[in-house]
Amino acid sequence: MKLDTMTPAQIVQELDKYIIGQDDAKRTVAIALRNRSRRKKLPDSMRDEVSPKNIIMIGPTGVGKTEIARRIAKLANTPFIKVEATKYTEVGYVGRDVESMVRDLMGTAVQMTRKELAEQRKSQVEKQVEERLLDLLLPSESAPKNTSGSSRSTELTDATKTTREKFRQFLAEGRFEEREVELTVHSKPAVQGVELLAGGNLDDLENTIQSLGSIFGGRGKKRKVSIKRARELLTEEETEKSLDQEQVVELAKELVEQMGIIFIDEIDKVAGRKGGHSGPDVSREGVQRDILPIVEGSKVSTKWGMVDTTHILFIAAGAFHIAKPSDLIPELQGRFPLRVELKELTSSDFLRILQEPENAIIKQYIALMETEDVTLVFKDNALKRVSEIAYLVNSNTENIGARRLYTIMERLLEDISFKASDMAGQTVDITESYVNERLADIMENEDLSRYIL
Repeated sequence: MKLDTMTPAQIVQELDKYIIGQDDAKRTVAIALRNRSRRKKLPDSMRDEVSPKNIIMIGPTGVGKTEIARRIAKLANTPFIKVEATKYTEVGYVGRDVESMVRDLMGTAVQMTRKELAEQRKSQVEKQVEERLLDLLLPSESAPKNTSGSSRSTELTDATKTTREKFRQFLAEGRFEEREVELTVHSKPAVQGVELLAGGNLDDLENTIQSLGSIFGGRGKKRKVSIKRARELLTEEETEKSLDQEQVVELAKELVEQMGIIFIDEIDKVAGRKGGHSGPDVSREGVQRDILPIVEGSKVSTKWGMVDTTHILFIAAGAFHIAKPSDLIPELQGRFPLRVELKELTSSDFLRILQEPENAIIKQYIALMETEDVTLVFKDNALKRVSEIAYLVNSNTENIGARRLYTIMERLLEDISFKASDMAGQTVDITESYVNERLADIMENEDLSRYIL
């Protein structure tokens, strides 16, 4: 299903497959996403007045903030990017400016739109590619010029047609995949538009130079390639020819402005702490001031033209274990009206994380060992003990949430992983006593657990 047709309940159900708990956060995100599609159905006069309800997610590390974003991205048939607030600097400092997040989002939308339009023209492109492959396999022979040889010419044409149809059949059966042909390979055409002044940093300048290079590139080089590789190159070339670049940009821009989503992670790291030293990054508050107009709604210059950010949905997330949400500048706080707090994970949450998600940690380890023909069997008591240890270590040392399970599982299965290549055909039972034996020293020595786990 497409994200813009899913109900809030269906979105939550989809997130439940991968994220344990955090029901409040899932519901809030689901409602915000559904409101995007509701807004599209409003009359024009009202639609522009309805602004997106931006969300700020607050909670310790490892509880699922970023995972919610990752899963939305996979669900979304809408342009979506996840960015780290810490990689941006205030205008005037070396580094990426915050407007580049909108340019990145637009780039994602262009790729999505191209892919979607290419899919619609797939059968047409495949036919074109097949004809061009046959042309490479059967170079056309010039017919004799004298009229007396007209019957001979007809025979040649009929023979060529018959051969061509046979070759078409062989192509479909895959008989020619490794046969080499000579193909003129052209460099990729430049992406629509060239961004000269919109960026102002080294990344954007490099992209611009590459775009210019592809505009003024050579006529193409002749290469000997297999039919399999030729098919890939020709498909790319024919797809490019079949797409109307202006239409791609127009659709992508509409998609970004109406349905775009930007997830800003680590927003707490750019919050200044009142009454204390602001830290080494003097541009911290400046980054907030630069983010503000984009979240409020402004026009950002990109290589595809101006993009209006007024109706882009922003979801911010941060642990806020040092700074508080109130340490953000007031104007920025006001632009994130929905706040949702994610809860710390308990030992029962850890147990569910180990077993329930679609690609749960246990399933991953079992699958990895199966590649070595080793069968892992996890007993229920063992999993319960692992989850208790994860909770205990999180309580006594730094709380890193569900990431703690990865460190503990690696420690637990270290010996088996190391010797697995010599254990083909064996079945290994992971019991409670095995867990206690492998993790005993970590449990007893708190200082050691600080370093290892």
